[in-house]
Amino acid sequence: MTDRWTRAEERYRQNAERRYRRDDLEWSEADDYEDDTTVIPRYEDERYDDDQYEGDEYDDEPPLAPEPPRRAAPQRADRVGRRGADRRGSERTPRSGARASGGRGQRPKRSRMASRKAAERKRRRRNLFVIASVFAVLFVAAVGFAGWKFIGKLSGPADFSGPQGPLVVIQIHSGDTATQIAQTMADKGVVASSGAFYEAAVRNTNMSSIQPGYYAVPSHSKGSEAVTALFAKDARVGNVVISEGRQLHDSSDVSTGARKDGIYRKIAEASCVGTGTAAKCVTYEQLDQAGAGDPTALGVPTWALERVKTAPDRSRQLEGLIAGGTLDFDPTASPQDILKQLVTMSAQSYEASGLLQSGAANGLTPYDTLISASLVEREALPQDMSKVARVIVNRLAAQQPLQFDSTVNYNLAQTEVATTDADRAKKTPWNTYAMPGLPATPISAPSLDAMRAMENPAPGPWLYFVTVDKQGTTLFTDDYKEHLRNIEKARQSGILDSGR
Repeated sequence: MTDRWTRAEERYRQNAERRYRRDDLEWSEADDYEDDTTVIPRYEDERYDDDQYEGDEYDDEPPLAPEPPRRAAPQRADRVGRRGADRRGSERTPRSGARASGGRGQRPKRSRMASRKAAERKRRRRNLFVIASVFAVLFVAAVGFAGWKFIGKLSGPADFSGPQGPLVVIQIHSGDTATQIAQTMADKGVVASSGAFYEAAVRNTNMSSIQPGYYAVPSHSKGSEAVTALFAKDARVGNVVISEGRQLHDSSDVSTGARKDGIYRKIAEASCVGTGTAAKCVTYEQLDQAGAGDPTALGVPTWALERVKTAPDRSRQLEGLIAGGTLDFDPTASPQDILKQLVTMSAQSYEASGLLQSGAANGLTPYDTLISASLVEREALPQDMSKVARVIVNRLAAQQPLQFDSTVNYNLAQTEVATTDADRAKKTPWNTYAMPGLPATPISAPSLDAMRAMENPAPGPWLYFVTVDKQGTTLFTDDYKEHLRNIEKARQSGILDSGR
């Protein structure tokens, strides 16, 4: 019993002593073993060369911790062979560059190059992640946009569905396509999108006949409603038709007392947007007041500016500067801007006819040519205009009074073809019976036919002319006695009868 406990105690002691020992079978090969508790050898990264740690740069490194004390070798150690001891010893031998046992130890360090490479790899991974994220976002956005466009094509362009809003004035220019008109409609808020109008417009055959000008259409309309509104009876606004020979102000006929609307009256009527009590218009009085303002602000061209500034009646200073014909203006503009727009368009029209070069043929300035053309307009039918123009040129050259009844009637409240002796004797800045030369201003809106006739008068010696019947037959002569006989013919036909 005692022997059993003795053997158990011995085995316990031996197990405790072998707690930090290597395999007994390996140690048994060592011949010169001194201690079985050697410290576990250090393993260093073979990527680093220990030579780079030598030198003063690392002299201040803290020394390695001293190796723990070795235990006494057990009696079984005598079986350890020399070969195993040699191998274990080589494992404990420091690599080249390590200091001897008992000196300061050397810790392995990463080189700077390795640290930079590691940081570079980390930065590359981060950049790749950012780039991948950006491409992912762009891809998702592109897919979303393509999907939105595809859905939009399937559902059609945006269009209004609610009640229509107030009227909006839009302008259609000469040569505008359906696409351009559609964009104008969208910009003005008439339709929700240009596509809504365009799709309806291409199905409407009337679009090919749409005229340039201004149109009042309801805002917030469906595309189809906006197209239909363009062709409504009262859709065209700002479109004024000025008959040739019409004057700025109203006048009345001696015989009937009927009012003959002047140009200002025509413009006022054409300026209305809307109908009934909701209509918005500029008035005749507003235009009359604006027409007496600064000529420069009213768009008077340079070739007429000085003469207009010296007009004897400022309310008549724009006479003749608004041409006869069909004109378009923005009805939402102020009275002054409306007149400026019309004067500017008329001046361009006159100049295009050759007005600025007409002096070579008639010897007159551009403004005097305009005055003379207004007389031709009031005195002659189209087929006789170039002859009447020659009479004017010939009489001016002979310093002979023109003696046109149209100049007597110009500033009369009531007019007629025939004039009285009292009217002809009354001196005014326009009465060519009472003074030589041309009137102070034009007396009407001349047509382009009258302008061309005055710019290039027909050749001839005529000094006199008179209309002899109500059909407009006009006789020309350079002999005064023959002219008196022609006047008698006119009296006999009743054309010179007075209604006063």
